[in-house]
Amino acid sequence: MEAWVIIMVLLGYLIGSLPFGYLIGRWRGVDIFQHGSGNIGATNVGRVLGKRYGILVFVLDFAKGAIPVALALWIQQKQDVPRADLPLLFKGLGVWTGLAAFLGHLYPIFIRFRGGKGVATGAGIVCVLVPIPALGALITWLAVVMASRYVSLASLSAVIALLVLQVALTRRAMDETGLINTSFCFVAAALVWYRHRGNIVRLFHGNENRLPETPAMFQLGKTIHVLALGYWFGSTAFFVLIVGVSLFDTFKTIGAASPRPDWFPLAENFRKPNAHIDGPVEQGSRAFGAAVTPLFPWFFLLQGICGFLAVGTSLGWTRTQPPAKVHRFRAYMLLVALILVLIGWAVAQKVEELRLPRNQATDAYLTAGPTQAEALLPIMESARAEFGRWHLYSLGLSFLTLLLVTAAMSLAARLPENLTTKDTKNTKNDP
Repeated sequence: MEAWVIIMVLLGYLIGSLPFGYLIGRWRGVDIFQHGSGNIGATNVGRVLGKRYGILVFVLDFAKGAIPVALALWIQQKQDVPRADLPLLFKGLGVWTGLAAFLGHLYPIFIRFRGGKGVATGAGIVCVLVPIPALGALITWLAVVMASRYVSLASLSAVIALLVLQVALTRRAMDETGLINTSFCFVAAALVWYRHRGNIVRLFHGNENRLPETPAMFQLGKTIHVLALGYWFGSTAFFVLIVGVSLFDTFKTIGAASPRPDWFPLAENFRKPNAHIDGPVEQGSRAFGAAVTPLFPWFFLLQGICGFLAVGTSLGWTRTQPPAKVHRFRAYMLLVALILVLIGWAVAQKVEELRLPRNQATDAYLTAGPTQAEALLPIMESARAEFGRWHLYSLGLSFLTLLLVTAAMSLAARLPENLTTKDTKNTKNDP
């Protein structure tokens, strides 16, 4: 197995070293080192040779990161040894191969170690290793590009998003296996930031190059904005106004029904109805919670994605000339809505933490005898009141978010109609 590690690391480095930007430039009769920023990456190639060639270089650089890693993971899966029994070095075969390909792109042996900045190749690697955080990084990149037109700032923001999402969304991000992938994300992010140190200086001085405001880019921004805003409004309205209300009413009705449907019999623990709690209805409420709770992570994730894209595109329009108040108002309103989504997710987590003590206190009261029930009543009421208060906060945030997004939808009829922006400078610095 150690031989496979050596083979794949060498193969990954050699594939990563293929200087597609340089080769395509030579094919077109251009020494890419002598034009633009002198970088062999997709951005500089696109600026010097045209958009088509820039996209081609990005795809090829992406592939030279993704293909070796996918091959390494396939070899790893073909082993007859259970994963738990694999040597630690071999468990990280995909990561070692990806790191070698990444270093090959940064320091290619074929052109005296003068490589690119690693964004496209790194994207290919993480899309195979950690696809969900990679998707979040891609959305971050797109939103920041739309907001600022700075490719460098978008790339730096994307690797930060990758790190945050890898740690936050991957359950085993810090166990023996997950730690290898997480460590790679940190190393790759550090190298990307290091390779962008010149861009960082230019960003601070305000002379970094922006993407040009072409008609295609302008229309793409409006398309992304309308789609993101539409999904945001539709999913929020459907979940808050229809799914939540309908499901709760359905389970409450079933819980109170007599006789019950055969598929939802009344449990012995919930047979106590009195002035303080209705046991059968409580069972229906529990069923509602069990049905709707798994939807919350996806609900907030979809809101976050749509909100980030809507905010990013709308912030880009605040640079239009003449300045329109409606564009600034739209951007700030959507930014507030996105912040409410983030707060709402934190509050939803708090509600989920309070659900267990609420249920435990309720169960203890429902199953207690008359003497014990009297003593347990204040505990149950306190737990239920605490849960209800935070649940009300969560609902309030959702309704407020829906109100803001609805207002933003009404402004979709007033999208910008011109390309003129405050910043029209175009330097030769490559993001």
